[in-house]
Amino acid sequence: MPNQSVVTEFVLLGLSQNPHVQKIEFVLFLSIYIGTLSGNLLIVVTILSSPALLGSPMYFFLAFLSFLDMCISSVIVPKMTIDCLYEKKTISFGGCQTQIFAGHFFAGAEVIVLTAMAYDRYVAICKPLHYSTIMNARLCGILVGVAWSGGFLHSTIQVAFTSQLPFCGPNIIDHFMCDLFPLLKLACTDTFVFGLLVVANSGFFCILIFSMLIVSYGVILFSLRNHSTEGQRKALSTCGSHITVVLLFFMPCIFEYVRRPTSFPFDKMVSVFYTVFPTFFNPLIYTFRNKEVKNSMGRLWHKIFINSAEK
Repeated sequence: MPNQSVVTEFVLLGLSQNPHVQKIEFVLFLSIYIGTLSGNLLIVVTILSSPALLGSPMYFFLAFLSFLDMCISSVIVPKMTIDCLYEKKTISFGGCQTQIFAGHFFAGAEVIVLTAMAYDRYVAICKPLHYSTIMNARLCGILVGVAWSGGFLHSTIQVAFTSQLPFCGPNIIDHFMCDLFPLLKLACTDTFVFGLLVVANSGFFCILIFSMLIVSYGVILFSLRNHSTEGQRKALSTCGSHITVVLLFFMPCIFEYVRRPTSFPFDKMVSVFYTVFPTFFNPLIYTFRNKEVKNSMGRLWHKIFINSAEK
């Protein structure tokens, strides 16, 4: 189907049309974005500045996850924050396609990184004697490459769906960002098949990865029965952080895409819970529950203060 679009831009309704509520949203989301960048950047800098952490696959993937969180947040939050200052919120047709591609690209890569982190914990707990042999630098590099490739393939398929649809009006999207189901509602053609393809791509992808993660953590928890009390405590602390992050990311995502291709009034709030809040809470979850990261952060700040005092 050739692209017969005559729509050059879309109008976003945002979370609210109330000017007073929008001012509150501006302060809230600006604060969240600053906190997201600061927290994730601190984790990345801490791990990169600590050879002991960077040499560990677990922290290597954590740094990569924090980088992806900054990218996901930067795709969505700045635009929705600035839009709170304007009565009419618009985005160009190309900008809409770019936001869909970038959002699904980084989110798809993050899903694979979370899977790699679960596999790393499985090997560390269930096969500790072979950990250094299995989780070597080459495998970590391959998993990072798979994450980038998988995210690119996933997002390319999504944009391929929407770029083939004709848009001839109206051009009002009842959302704070360009997303697949709200965009399908505006197409000047029957989008039932396209909706099923979106569900098959995003929904099946989420269900498959989420099921794999739940099974892997179930195996890990079952294997802990043979470990010492201290080993169980440390493993549960690490896995607890991972499971919390997985639930924060996947539950709203599954609700959003594993259903019939339509949109509901509360979809915007659900979207906030998997595009805005997980990237903000991830640094807090990993920092507060990880003694090694907290100690490395303390040494980093101590070093910075000493260098500043010497100057």
